[in-house]
Amino acid sequence: MLKALIITYYWPPAGGPGVQRWLKFVKYLKEFDIEPIVYAPKNPTYPLEDDSLLTEILDDITAIKRPIFEPYRFAEIFSKKETKTISKGIISGKEKQSLVQRILLYIRGNFFIPDARKFWVNPSVKYLKKYISEHKIETIITTGPPHSVHLIGKKLKAQMKLNWVADFRDPWTTIGYHDKLKLTTKSLLKHKELEKEVLGNADHIIVTSFTTKEEFQNITNRPISIITNGYDFEDVEEVSLDQKFTISHIGSLLSGRNPENLWRALAELVESDKEFAEWFRLKLVGTVSQDVLKTLHQYGLSQFLELVDYVPHSEAVTIQKRSQVLLLIEINSNETKCIIPGKLFEYMVSKRPILAVGPENADISRIISETNSGSFFTYKDCESIKLLLKEYFEQYKEQKLVSRVTGIEKYSRRELTRSLAEILKNIKQEL
Repeated sequence: MLKALIITYYWPPAGGPGVQRWLKFVKYLKEFDIEPIVYAPKNPTYPLEDDSLLTEILDDITAIKRPIFEPYRFAEIFSKKETKTISKGIISGKEKQSLVQRILLYIRGNFFIPDARKFWVNPSVKYLKKYISEHKIETIITTGPPHSVHLIGKKLKAQMKLNWVADFRDPWTTIGYHDKLKLTTKSLLKHKELEKEVLGNADHIIVTSFTTKEEFQNITNRPISIITNGYDFEDVEEVSLDQKFTISHIGSLLSGRNPENLWRALAELVESDKEFAEWFRLKLVGTVSQDVLKTLHQYGLSQFLELVDYVPHSEAVTIQKRSQVLLLIEINSNETKCIIPGKLFEYMVSKRPILAVGPENADISRIISETNSGSFFTYKDCESIKLLLKEYFEQYKEQKLVSRVTGIEKYSRRELTRSLAEILKNIKQEL
């Protein structure tokens, strides 16, 4: 059986989307004759924790944990709230940033390259060199962000005879928040240099979207495969639908995810249709920025709003299944058209209609169209959103509102793991 060492920062009890991908791969790899060994930090600073995910780790999985130095702990001395906000990726626009946030962003962007977990690199390389030799491991996998994890892979590859797969859950220098880190010209060049070195030295690169693959192909000639995020059949149970016409968004709604065209469409509907106003509820589950809340208040939607704090993954799945319509909102920028969030696939298997808003030519629009799982709109659409919501509401009243998804089987975690196993076995043959 092929042994694969998976180097990841996010591992249970970490919560949020970052942990899901490799938790699920590890769950199924042994079915395809791959023995996963997980290497993760012993004392991390996770912005979100979800103890329920600990139950998904199989008893026979080896997980090695080593200490990590986390600068975020020192940053909390100045402002615990600002530090936690930044670590969650909630970064306000330049005109709304506090002095403390501007200082923290400058330090984060220019003194911690590629990120604040850089101090884990050298101790990990030293420890893993010995572990890899003793356990005769031929293949390592690094998954980022944080992209400092890839530097562990780069150094191990340079010092040992190994196959190295670099998995990018998000892009590096073109990720949406990168331009908010107040990078100097020198720091930006350093990021690009490290990105190029990682992409040029990995034996195989895995990305989660079509756009990221195209972007990386302009930087490296190394083989690149797309393995998207996915869903797990075991996570899904039958539940009753909400009695109200609930339109739900699961996950963080950052300042950039604030589609005024959608809020305007809803405001016009509650104003013009008393029955719609009586039954409509907007449920936002997870962290919601003050910018979004302020906009909803301006459109008169506060009275229809139900805010729910971060919930365990299993509870989030239940909320998805109960909702009448599911919202998927991505930031309206060229940098985010590559983002295909994991919740898209869980939305699809929930079999509830998806209403997605994002940038033009977004990768999510392609998948939604292929699977017939909902409708995608740009930030320019308003009337078309309103027409769709009217249609959904009429179907809801007749108890006929359903999602007729097709072709989603290839996005199951087991099938995605099958694709991953084929990559790992093929590069082993090339060693």
